[in-house]
Amino acid sequence: MENANGRIRKVVIAGGGTAGWVTACALTHQFRDLLEMVLVESEEIGTVGVGESTIPTIRTFHRLLQIDEREFMSAVAGSFKLSISFENWKRPGDRYFHPFGTTGMNTWSCDFHQFWLESLRRGVKSELGDYCLETVASRQDRFALFGPPGGAAQQWSMRWTRPATSFERSDLSYAYHFDAALYAAFMRRKCEGRGLVRIEGKIREVRKDPENGFVRALVLEDGQVVEGDLFIDCTGFRALLIGQALGTGYEDWNNWLPCDRAVAMQVETDDPPVPYTRAVAHQAGWRWHIALQHRVGCGWVFSSAHMSDDEAAARLKAAYPGTRLVREPWVVRFRTGRRLQVWNKNVVALGLASSFIEPLESTSIHLTLSAVTRLVQMFPHTGIDESVVARYNQVSRAELEHVRDFIILHYHLNQRDEPLWQACRNMRIPDALANRIQVFRDTAYAWQGEDELFRLDSWTHCMLGQGVVPKNHHPLARGLADADMRKLFEAIRRPIEQLVAAMPPHHEFLRSYCPADPSVWEMRGKSTVG
Repeated sequence: MENANGRIRKVVIAGGGTAGWVTACALTHQFRDLLEMVLVESEEIGTVGVGESTIPTIRTFHRLLQIDEREFMSAVAGSFKLSISFENWKRPGDRYFHPFGTTGMNTWSCDFHQFWLESLRRGVKSELGDYCLETVASRQDRFALFGPPGGAAQQWSMRWTRPATSFERSDLSYAYHFDAALYAAFMRRKCEGRGLVRIEGKIREVRKDPENGFVRALVLEDGQVVEGDLFIDCTGFRALLIGQALGTGYEDWNNWLPCDRAVAMQVETDDPPVPYTRAVAHQAGWRWHIALQHRVGCGWVFSSAHMSDDEAAARLKAAYPGTRLVREPWVVRFRTGRRLQVWNKNVVALGLASSFIEPLESTSIHLTLSAVTRLVQMFPHTGIDESVVARYNQVSRAELEHVRDFIILHYHLNQRDEPLWQACRNMRIPDALANRIQVFRDTAYAWQGEDELFRLDSWTHCMLGQGVVPKNHHPLARGLADADMRKLFEAIRRPIEQLVAAMPPHHEFLRSYCPADPSVWEMRGKSTVG
């Protein structure tokens, strides 16, 4: 079918929150002179509001939208993120970092971790993370920015830089922690003045064309009718348009990812924020710890088959003794999985309306940004073509399944004794993931496929961290003489140690570079419990 819906002149975004306002910001930035754009949301409808941790791709997205980093970080009380600390995942007491940066130096024929495995065989004691700038900085709670000569980032960090050597990486790969509500408000302000019309109100009815089933209008509770040509469903788990109105099916992934609930909470603490997200496994799932400038976001992800809501809330509170609650624990129920079509007719679902994968690797906001970028690139200005819709859905599905498999890896590769973890260890996993793990177990070979999010370093750190011990490694690594290997490793490790030693503590850098807006601190101490 070609141009089934006619020319797209008006876009209606249903729902606000992070997904809605990120979408609005991207579309108004790109198409403000070409399209009429409306966003419908209700202040009475709360948002899930627990997406507070990101991955480095958000920085590229922000650059495309010309968002100033210091302004953004101050407005959202943000902190920097270099890695994820996985604690108790292999077994209680174990810990490893999944860093954002590269590790060591790869050659075209043999990746660095192969040389590291050979060094272990020779009796050299070290950790793979010793050769990654982001991991070493995370361990010491340090952070600094580096940029091109004369750039703003370098001007703020000159006193913490050292002259680079041929082995030194003087740039950090980082992401952000931020207050999700403040982020949505920040993106909303960016849309103001760009022609976006915001309409306050609850959606009572989704009106469809009786002939082709396309959505034609949203009818609000006050009777207002909002017509459009293309509708973006950002209504969260309710999925009012893509799910309820169009009846688009949902593929459930609970058989691989057993957690179906989370208890979220916000606390105040005097502990300085660390530059990484903590993911701490427990007997029925895991908990997150995300430190911002003004508070900590925390949550208890769990399987309702193995723990009750009340026990989860009690255990989460017990993990933060002596802190002041900003908000009492609240329960979020979810179904891990994806819409069979995230673009159906003239509705594109973004955020939780399209899919849900638990935030273990902080991919929730990334998936929204990626979907928005894809929509901009494939935008149906002249009408909705089935070929474009099919391609959009195909790419979206592949992206979601890739992220899903990486999350499954953490559950499957464990040595814990509790029933949930035993079931995860023994479950049949997707064939592509099983093959990837087996190849690494046999040969230590890891890879990043075309259009895949997680890099070779991500797979390597997580499989080794979860206890996969390769039977063999690349034979080329055996050809390096002991003296040459020591020289290579020292040339990588020493500049990293020197660079990190020269960095300030993370909280000091935040205070000098992007202190939280005073209005954020004014909210501290004012209870939002309820």
